[in-house]
Formats: sequence, structure tokens, C-alpha cells
Amino acid sequence: MTHPSVRDRFAAAAREERPDLAELCLLIGAEADPALDGPACDLVQVELDRLAGLLPYGLSTPRQWADALHRVLGVGHGFRGSAADYQKLSSSLLQEVLRRRRGLPILLSVVWIEVARRAGAPVYGVALPGRFVVGLGDPAGAFVLVDPFDGGRVLSERDAELLVATTTGAPLAAAMLTPADPLDVAQRILNNIRAWAAPRPERRPVALWTLDLTLLLPRHPAKLRLERAQLLVKMGDFLGGAAEMEEYAEVIGSFDPETAEIIRRQARGARAMLN
Repeated sequence: MTHPSVRDRFAAAAREERPDLAELCLLIGAEADPALDGPACDLVQVELDRLAGLLPYGLSTPRQWADALHRVLGVGHGFRGSAADYQKLSSSLLQEVLRRRRGLPILLSVVWIEVARRAGAPVYGVALPGRFVVGLGDPAGAFVLVDPFDGGRVLSERDAELLVATTTGAPLAAAMLTPADPLDVAQRILNNIRAWAAPRPERRPVALWTLDLTLLLPRHPAKLRLERAQLLVKMGDFLGGAAEMEEYAEVIGSFDPETAEIIRRQARGARAMLN
């Protein structure tokens, strides 16, 4: 019996009525490294359950949940991040973040979310510009924000304003505090990995699989198809890249003929590299 590939499983998970955030993250890790599939994924689920079981009973207010998560995850188990974590692919793979207890803000937030959810907390992700954090409570009522990258420190409104202002120069807006959709979280993780891979030509295969997974999501920017085609050309697949450029040009030709013609010229240029 043939088992579904990681990509088939990722596509199926992304199309569930209620996508499972942990499963999506684990499949991203499995695509990055086959050794992180199978038993490694099972161990992550066991560890998340174990950590949830360490939280005390009877927690009710958002602040109580925030303090308990800080004690268990941030203080007790040392989950946090540092500037050096941005230089490591492992910082974006849930299996490795659980093992190392280090990661990017968004992956550490996934740990907080999944542990809190298993323990029954009202929890959700918050995609602030420049820093992914976690909300506990009712997003339309009483809630607190915590920063898992800083060990689960509770953020005041001023703290959140400074995080946003440092990144964008703009004020904190209410729309920035809405719960993040699991599919958007998965896409943001894939974007982070692609940004990590972009500066180094030897990492182009990593950039390619991030694009392939992103294109399996029900919602994704159409321009990623062009980015994939251009990446194929950079990797030496001139015919494959040219063919995908021409397909993309055909799609946009009816509403953006000028850009379509530019892309067709790029495709002809790619084919000419074979001569």
C-alpha cells in the first residue's frame, strides 16, 4: 500500500474544515527533513500533551493562564528566542523547536498555543507586524498578550505599541490584534523559511519546497507562481521555468497585458540559455 506523501498530507490538512495548526507545522518540518516525520511527529504530540499536563487546574482569567504558561514553558523549560535563532532553519521547524526549546517568535507561539489549547485555555495567535505573539482570553473582550520569544512575558498595551512602531513606524491598530488563521500562520512560517533561504544560492532547493507547499494552501498570492518559475530558471531548469512563466503570462494576459508580455520575454530569454 502506498502511503500519502508529505505534500499530499499537507494539502489535505490545509483543506480541513478546521485546519490543525500543529499538524501543518509538523508537516512543514517533515518536508524540510524526512527524519522529522513519523515517530518524530508522534513525539512532538506526546511532549505537547505532557507540557499541557503540567499546567495547574482551576485557571480562569487570562492573566492566570499567562502567568502559568510563563512559569511552565518560559521559566521551567526555558523556551525562548534570541537573535541567533533567526540564522537557523531549525528555528522554523516545530520538531526542532520542541527539542532545542529555541525558535522564531511564530514557532514559539505555536508551542504556547498548542500547550494552552490542550489545557483548555482560550488562546489564539496574533500576527503583529514584525513579531508574532499569543493572545489569551476573549479577543473581543478581556484578554492579555504574551511574547513567547521573551519567555512568555506579558505585554502591556505600551509594549505592543512599541513592537509595532519599531517595525512599521505606525501606531497599533485594533485590526492587528485579531486572531490569526492557522493557514495564515502556516504561510507566514513558509515565508520566513524562504526569506532565510533567499540570500544563499545553495539554499534554493529549500526556497523551492516552501513555494511548493505554499501553493498547496487554499489561499496564496498568485505571483508566487511567477516566483517559482523564476527560481527554476536560477536553478538551471530553463525549460521548466520558461513553461511556468508562459502559463502565468497566459493567466494575467487578459487584465495586465503589458506585464504578461514582459514575462513572455523572460520566458524566451530562459529558453535561449539552452543554446
